[in-house]
Amino acid sequence: MAIRKPQSWMWAEACEMLEQAQRLQRQFFRFGHIAESQPRWEPPVDLVASGHEVEITIALPGVAPENVRVRIDNGSLHVAAIRALPVNERTTAVHQLEIPYGRFERRIALPQGHYELREQACVDGCLILRLTRY
Repeated sequence: MAIRKPQSWMWAEACEMLEQAQRLQRQFFRFGHIAESQPRWEPPVDLVASGHEVEITIALPGVAPENVRVRIDNGSLHVAAIRALPVNERTTAVHQLEIPYGRFERRIALPQGHYELREQACVDGCLILRLTRY
């Protein structure tokens, strides 16, 4: 068993923690944007290809499916919508908000090819997109 130097181990741990923090920041809140038109968060995405089919699953808890805009543009899929803040005139206190809200936008690079959106469905808080590659 090789002995690791403390400096190497600490550097590797610091880099891993920085990468994890960047991933979380990208997935959730984007503070500092004044204009509501700016995206505030990016939903997590799974992309699975099988032959000429590509299935994309996007986690969108609390986003109304009719408000989601999807388009294919220059080899990428562009998805955007708004998740409304779950606060209304009857709300007296907010104790915790961990699910991101506000406008989101996600551009997903597709494997090389030309695509057509074949199916779009909302299942269990996820947007499921099925594309056909030509």
